[in-house]
Amino acid sequence: MKILIADDSSVSRDLLGTMVRKWGYDVVSVSDGTHAWEVLSGPDAPRLAILDWMMPGLTGPEVCEKVRDKGGESYTYILLLTGRTQKEDVIEGMDAGADDYVVKPFDQQELRVRLRAGRRIVELQDELLTAREKFRQQATHDALTGLKNRAYIRQILAERMDAARSSSIPVGVIMLDLDRFKLVNDTYGHAVGDAVLIAAAQRIQSVLSDSDVVGRDGGEEFLLVSSRPSLDLAALAETVRQAIAAEPVVVGELTLPVTASLGYARLCPRADADILLRAADEALYRAKHNGRNRIEPGQVEGC
Repeated sequence: MKILIADDSSVSRDLLGTMVRKWGYDVVSVSDGTHAWEVLSGPDAPRLAILDWMMPGLTGPEVCEKVRDKGGESYTYILLLTGRTQKEDVIEGMDAGADDYVVKPFDQQELRVRLRAGRRIVELQDELLTAREKFRQQATHDALTGLKNRAYIRQILAERMDAARSSSIPVGVIMLDLDRFKLVNDTYGHAVGDAVLIAAAQRIQSVLSDSDVVGRDGGEEFLLVSSRPSLDLAALAETVRQAIAAEPVVVGELTLPVTASLGYARLCPRADADILLRAADEALYRAKHNGRNRIEPGQVEGC
């Protein structure tokens, strides 16, 4: 783990640097508080810092205050080195945002133990952030395909529609359903069906732009939300249809042709999300009824 050592004494810096390198840390050394703040506020900043209290530029407590004011998810554990022993001085340093302090002259083993405690805190915080991101991913994404899940893709649609009402950027939706997917599950089993769903999701994503978002709306049905200045839903739907049907999906020794039926609808001023989705769903039903592996436009009520 990387650690910052900030001390205006070259002797102290060298001594500390040699010491903590033996303990397995990667050392970044600076000679004043201003440079310490630059390092701690920069990219890939050290997560541990040993700051001398009195330095040119910013003092150790002043650097602590700036680090805490900056905030951010990645926590920086700061240990102050000081010759001050009065209770008031200790309180001042801790109030400024320091996590711990060591009084000069310090005992090497005491410093090592305190740094080890700081490292554990940083590592635990990283584990919590990783767990939070995992839970967020599970709450907003489909576990099988990795696409947005039903609730999240519909939330994105609502947000895009709200934004569209105050801008000139149009919004449209495409609903698509894999053709005869139940037959795949019934004939070859759900493991093969899952492989087909994953392949279809990847093919859909491969032809989308940054303005397009796709989610698994349930079963073998997908919902695509698009908002771009020049929105051609028919062309986009046809591109997606062709991408899905371009080649069979190979699962083990099986070679399975895969196609999809698609319906699309575009937002108009008097439509809400339910109306837009209903229009796209009805168009999808017509595509199924009219022979599958095709696209159909939806008519939004009142537009």
